[in-house]
Amino acid sequence: MLLNKIIKRLVKIYKIWILKDRFLSAHRNWVKDKGDSTFRLEYDLNKDSIVFDLGGYKGDFTYEIFNKYHCNIYIFEPVSDYCENIKKRFAKNEKINVFNFGLSNEDTELQIGVSESSSSVYKDNSSKKETIFLRSIMGVIKENNIEKIDLLKINIEGGEFDVLNEIITDDYVKNITDIQIQFHMFVENSEEKRKLIQKKLSKTHCLTYSYWFIWENWNCVKK
Repeated sequence: MLLNKIIKRLVKIYKIWILKDRFLSAHRNWVKDKGDSTFRLEYDLNKDSIVFDLGGYKGDFTYEIFNKYHCNIYIFEPVSDYCENIKKRFAKNEKINVFNFGLSNEDTELQIGVSESSSSVYKDNSSKKETIFLRSIMGVIKENNIEKIDLLKINIEGGEFDVLNEIITDDYVKNITDIQIQFHMFVENSEEKRKLIQKKLSKTHCLTYSYWFIWENWNCVKK
């Protein structure tokens, strides 16, 4: 009994101090390297490219990518207020398609805690709740006849594990040139899950940059 309490205490200390320090260090390096304006936007894209933006939020990433490449973009944002603002922002742009649902490994309906900084079904960080809809990523891809995705950007507050497992299991992952991911630590066993995803991705893609639980990118290995 005492041993279990000690182990739990040590695990808590590890999460609070060691992981926090590692995260802050990764974030400092990301800012120093100006990752938001370099790594996240430097891709081999053109006007015919297809980009999936999972977790549109305010539409800033789509705005930057479109201004640089004028590509075709599909934005998925399940929070109604955010989605409506994105629709208004790109209302006159026929190459940007906005959907008021998120992507996952299945079609489902969930309660989400809505916060200005981050909204997630995996943590209760807000008193404001909203029922959101998630669609199977493979169902949406097939529905829209998407044969290839040039860039898949994923920032969906914990839902990244389900999405990635789905495209890997379906073997569609080999049809995606670049996968830009932000993993989230608050998901249970997030480190182990991330390592497993990375092991699977390494069979078809190579890691081009990685800032621990900040951003990383996987590029399809050319055969």
